[in-house]
Amino acid sequence: MKLEGKVAIVTGGASGIGRAAALRLAADGAAVMVTDIDDAGGAETRRMIEAAGGKAAYRHQDVVEEGRWKEIVGDTLAAFGRLDILVNNAGIGSGQLVTEMSLEAWNRQIAINLTGVFLGCKHAIPAMRAGARGGSIVNISSVAGLEGSAGLAGYCATKGGVRLFTKALAKECAAARDGIRVNSVHPGIIDTPIWTKIDEGGLSSASEALGQPGANMLSADMVAAAGTPMGHAGTAEDIAAGIAFLASDDSKYMTGSEVVIDGGWSA
Repeated sequence: MKLEGKVAIVTGGASGIGRAAALRLAADGAAVMVTDIDDAGGAETRRMIEAAGGKAAYRHQDVVEEGRWKEIVGDTLAAFGRLDILVNNAGIGSGQLVTEMSLEAWNRQIAINLTGVFLGCKHAIPAMRAGARGGSIVNISSVAGLEGSAGLAGYCATKGGVRLFTKALAKECAAARDGIRVNSVHPGIIDTPIWTKIDEGGLSSASEALGQPGANMLSADMVAAAGTPMGHAGTAEDIAAGIAFLASDDSKYMTGSEVVIDGGWSA
């Protein structure tokens, strides 16, 4: 119960890494505000936490809407009285070649994957500072934020942006002596629903790069087996464990760091 008495917001908590993170933080003692655009999935995450004896609430949220961020932070304070942890997890993956990518698709990735992280930090930090207890912000980047990948240029740009935004903000908070730590997590190939949502253009390009031309859809395990030293995809719970570590006092001397959980992919 390393997080007992603490309160977290987890975006994109309806499935995948977001759900696993919400469940793990709750299991470690935190009350969790789960947000997503998938209301059924988000409500199910809340139910799962409560069924296990934890505390949770769910709110619909599109992370690109600044006004909604103000409401989410306000609702969290009203429901649980404080805010200690923010997990900026909501994101999308769009696999398209640059020459075939529309400006709309580019802007959508930037808005959700990068601007959403900025807005979350902007509105969570004052609430954390108001409590004078510090806090922990965990921004979910990717190994695609560490190295380029053909067919995923837009996604790489957003996740690389999250990486350096995290480091800059960590220094701002450290300079303010507010006790707020800001770190990023970089998952590798993880078996989550995002693989069913990436459009086929980029996946076809990726399949050719992996020596599997003609594949219309790649599974996480197919990609991991081709490029991960450990030979298999990770699980959402693997990432949740890293998030919980950064949220807890076990990482109290870490800020501006990047925690890579990728089965050796980037090695």
